[in-house]
Amino acid sequence: MTCVFNISCMSSTLYFLSVKPAKHKCWTQPEQQQQQQQGQGLSKAVSCPPPPTPPPPLLYHPAPGTMASSEEDGAVEEKENNNKRRTKSAIATAWLTFYNIAMTAGWLVLALAMMRFYIHKGTHKGLYRSIARTLKFFQTFALVEVGHCALGIVRTSVIVTGVQVCSRIFMVWFITNSIRQIQNEESVILFLVVWTVTEITRYSYYTFNLLHHLPYFIKWARYNLFIVLYPLGVAGELLTIYAALPFVRRSGMFSMRLPNKYNVSFDYYYCLIVVMLSYIPLFPQLFFHMLRQRRRVLHGEVIVEKDD
Repeated sequence: MTCVFNISCMSSTLYFLSVKPAKHKCWTQPEQQQQQQQGQGLSKAVSCPPPPTPPPPLLYHPAPGTMASSEEDGAVEEKENNNKRRTKSAIATAWLTFYNIAMTAGWLVLALAMMRFYIHKGTHKGLYRSIARTLKFFQTFALVEVGHCALGIVRTSVIVTGVQVCSRIFMVWFITNSIRQIQNEESVILFLVVWTVTEITRYSYYTFNLLHHLPYFIKWARYNLFIVLYPLGVAGELLTIYAALPFVRRSGMFSMRLPNKYNVSFDYYYCLIVVMLSYIPLFPQLFFHMLRQRRRVLHGEVIVEKDD
């Protein structure tokens, strides 16, 4: 009996040692019941081990000094941008100062030349020819002002500045300079005197304003004299164009008649009539623009303008 019991115990021990539990195996409920029915000694259901706890998410912790370095880089970049803006502003101011001083000097030379001619000759005949070269240079050079407005150097309407400058260049090159028969007309002297006084006042105003030393009488003259000078200047220009019409019609200058190889017809005579008619809508706009500027500068009114 003792031998049989020992043999049974050893057999049972060897059986249990030979059975190796499966690692990481989850038993379902039916499988657990089947195993219990087969008598493998599993007295209770095997439960699945809980899933491993995931590691906590890795949070980005910048190295010491990283945020401070980013802030310093942003501050340096902003400082560089500010320095660039200051440099551009300084260059623009220096150029505008030089330009306005040069234009003031140029129109002063024209004024002195006209006075000297009239004192010596005692007549206005021949005056235009004596100053024509200087007048054409400085009036044509004023095209730079359109570029100032287009580039944003000066906060003025490109349309307003372009109309003013181009109308004067047209009067100089395509009317007075091209038709010698009208150069001694009184209307020519009228608009020349008006232009000279206006430009000396305007450019000196800009110059002293840029230098931050603006005398009040120049400011007053800039925004008061135009009330008289603008209508006189327009009258002189219109009378000069009107005086040129007969000569243009007889000579056919700057005109193209059909037939021609371009198959294009152009009559300069009718072009001048259209130019004269264009003063009707344009002059009030320019004049009232100056009136608004006068109220803003002299009386401190806030004027909101819209470019058409």
